[in-house]
Amino acid sequence: MYVEQLKQMIVKCEPLLCDLRTIRRLNLPECYIAAGYIRSYVWDVLHSYEYRSRHEDMDVVYFDKRHCSESQDLALQARLIEETGNERWSVKNQARMHVRNGAAPYTSTYDAMSRWPETATAVGVRLNADDELEICAPHGLDDLFGMVVRRSPLFVDRLYYLERVRRKNWLQDWPLLTWIRD
Repeated sequence: MYVEQLKQMIVKCEPLLCDLRTIRRLNLPECYIAAGYIRSYVWDVLHSYEYRSRHEDMDVVYFDKRHCSESQDLALQARLIEETGNERWSVKNQARMHVRNGAAPYTSTYDAMSRWPETATAVGVRLNADDELEICAPHGLDDLFGMVVRRSPLFVDRLYYLERVRRKNWLQDWPLLTWIRD
């Protein structure tokens, strides 16, 4: 049910569709626009806010074990900035992010996203070659659409999670959210 609802929301947002087309042209494996870009847009719609560009970063995630250098990500990021004129792009190959997170190597974008701090943030969207939207949501979409901020079951650092939610000020920006502090 929520997959179709998310797809319908995205189809109505031309700036997001344009960004999805731009990302598709990068031709990266397991590549999605994810995290705050998607989460914030959905919460804005559910709060009946006019479209606003609320994302601090425009997160692009992909998985490529053959090209794991940070310089690859920075080059892709620079390309996106040059193409779009938007400096908020953030590109991260999830095949190398386990090092930063002190974890065992991830096996896919899906696996990496399943370990992100919040369930509602672990959502990605891509536009495939047939112009169909595909969703990656390891924890489902219930919390995103239920406006629940909850720590992902595989994210073990509870104190980091709590501080992150406080720092982000989500409860002030979206007052209908419910925050699960466990």
